[in-house]
Amino acid sequence: MAYSVTNSKGQAYILHGKMVTLRGGRKQQIYYFSRTEKADALNALPAGYSVMENKRTGLPMLKKK
Repeated sequence: MAYSVTNSKGQAYILHGKMVTLRGGRKQQIYYFSRTEKADALNALPAGYSVMENKRTGLPMLKKK
């Protein structure tokens, strides 16, 4: 079961994460929310992060604690 959050407008978003390679060759983990579940969906919230909502757009975002 993928980790999902519902915003104040009642829309459900699913948390995804993937490893990307930056220009300098360094690898970095990124997290993003999507309305549809994809192959890289996460089952739990990453340690040290909390979910917040953008007040203007209603989009969920991860914030480091």
